[in-house]
Amino acid sequence: MTSYEAEPDEPADGLPPRIGAPARRALERAGYLRLSQLAGASEAELRQLHGMGPKALGILRDALAAQGMSFAGE
Repeated sequence: MTSYEAEPDEPADGLPPRIGAPARRALERAGYLRLSQLAGASEAELRQLHGMGPKALGILRDALAAQGMSFAGE
């Protein structure tokens, strides 16, 4: 698993730029536009989105942890 480091130009609550385009589109289609919104979702729920893979989930998990948050149920 890789550790998440925010990019200098990244919005504080934005989705991490390191997730792939398919995962980003899946999140946006599901209405997740900000990192803080993911704290209300379970990892199992996000895993079911078409385009969301284990690498993207790991990046999101690390990004949430860096902000003191986690997926719902963790």
